[in-house]
Amino acid sequence: QVQLVESGGGLVQPGGSLRLSCAASGINFSIYTMGWYRQAPGKQRELVARITSGGSLGYADSVKGRFTISRDNAKNTVYLQMNSLNPEDTAVYYCNAEFSVFRSNYWGQGTQVTVSS
Repeated sequence: QVQLVESGGGLVQPGGSLRLSCAASGINFSIYTMGWYRQAPGKQRELVARITSGGSLGYADSVKGRFTISRDNAKNTVYLQMNSLNPEDTAVYYCNAEFSVFRSNYWGQGTQVTVSS
């Protein structure tokens, strides 16, 4: 059974930081591309950041220079360090695991991030 469990969300003031974690089980984690997506109320889910099995990185323009994605294959965990948060970053953040060769795609349950004073 595949599980992706996010943690680290919460309420933070503008300019603050949060670190999200996503622990994976039931998959060969090291071969998967891992991503963080977010969905704000009334908006479509959007890609925030992704990291391939080889370590290649990709970011949405809106978070470049502020967010950093990383992975620890020994811990089957992917992280999202979020700095300089602003209210526009408020959303539910979802972890995603994708392995296109097997057409495998899995989602976590999401963690709420709220940026407000």
